[in-house]
Amino acid sequence: MIAGFGNFMQDVLWCFSQVKGTVDIGVTEADIISTVEFNHTGELLATGDKGGRVVIFQREQESKNQPHRRGEYNVYSTFQSHEPEFDYLKSLEIEEKINKIRWLPQQNAAYFLLSTNDKTVKLWKVSERDKRPEGYNLKDEDGRLRDPSMITMLRVPVLRPMDLMVEATPRRVFANAHTYHINSISVNSDYETYMSADDLRINLWNFEITNQSFNIVDIKPANMEELTEVITAAEFHPHHCNTFVYSSSKGTIRLCDMRTSALCDRHAKFFEEPEDPSNRSFFSEIISSISDVKFSHSGRYIMTRDYLTVKVWDLNMENRPIETYQVHDYLRSKLCSLYENDCIFDKFECVWNGSDSVIMTGSYNNFFRMFDRNTKRDVTLEASRENSKPRAILKPRKVCVGGKRRKDEISVDSLDFSKKILHTAWHPSENIIAVAATNNLYIFQDKVN
Repeated sequence: MIAGFGNFMQDVLWCFSQVKGTVDIGVTEADIISTVEFNHTGELLATGDKGGRVVIFQREQESKNQPHRRGEYNVYSTFQSHEPEFDYLKSLEIEEKINKIRWLPQQNAAYFLLSTNDKTVKLWKVSERDKRPEGYNLKDEDGRLRDPSMITMLRVPVLRPMDLMVEATPRRVFANAHTYHINSISVNSDYETYMSADDLRINLWNFEITNQSFNIVDIKPANMEELTEVITAAEFHPHHCNTFVYSSSKGTIRLCDMRTSALCDRHAKFFEEPEDPSNRSFFSEIISSISDVKFSHSGRYIMTRDYLTVKVWDLNMENRPIETYQVHDYLRSKLCSLYENDCIFDKFECVWNGSDSVIMTGSYNNFFRMFDRNTKRDVTLEASRENSKPRAILKPRKVCVGGKRRKDEISVDSLDFSKKILHTAWHPSENIIAVAATNNLYIFQDKVN
């Protein structure tokens, strides 16, 4: 259970902890962070970027001088996960951009994670080495083969200490199974299988088998002109290895049970909110598309994010969400210009805190929002270098719509739509959050931490 969640929005003061990344001058497209993920203990934090790189940060051990204050996250390992490729059959370039990273629970001294671009999923092993073998019989110390006639005695190799090296090695490459772009991967609770989802299909993989996957959902119509919706995200249930959900561009969520049949083309449950006819507009269908779906840690609830709202659904109630939170309702009047500059198609993610009592999601102008499910309070915070003094407390931000503007408010007309918080992560057991803003990774923690 996470400490300090009695009355979350009143009790928790968020402080700036650190920021990783260069100042925004001359940022290249390749540096933009495209996914953020804590591992199961929260000791490691991984980011992927549009240049195909994965950077892993490790939390420093607490210092003897300040035993209550845990250390910062520092770079632990950096490696190139994906390279740009070319599909000669379709004459298409395949970007190296990392779409998602998912950690596997740690079983031994090494760490394992999955990373994916549009087409290929890779399993990486990240391990430490602080000893090297010396005294080979057939090789000299430079690794060159020795002349067998010069070998007169048998040597026993010994392990000598060396500077700590962190190595990332690709253990498996899962390729050639997706015609369309992979939008999500999810590790099953059996830790033997995982799934990868694209626009029209979901495949189930075994970690040991790279040359074949099992197609568990296929919504591709016989005639592509009849296509009315695409899959936008998919996730396994945290405890039941037979259950998963996937969301669609029509704003619907399907819960599937793999025990029912091999191909889950019939869902077990179908979650959809009836549309309010008075709110119908040209943009209704676009803004109802779900960009992210997440099970709560308890497995009882599903959270979905569409363009303007975050919704929480109870698995036992399919006809409407039990909670709806307005993320940036002030943008309703701006949908026309957001459509023209393509921002209306931005895919925002959402995350739970460790006890499922608070949810967080991003917005524009480098704002991100938190909603307390118990008190129904919410707060808007900003990730910016202006407030990046150590332990500086984040001031809540307010957006004003029309009329008079107070001095601490920002007008909806002066929001910067090029600065957007699409990817965030919450430590599994503490009040520590990671927020990706363009090429910078901000880490905030509560005042107590």
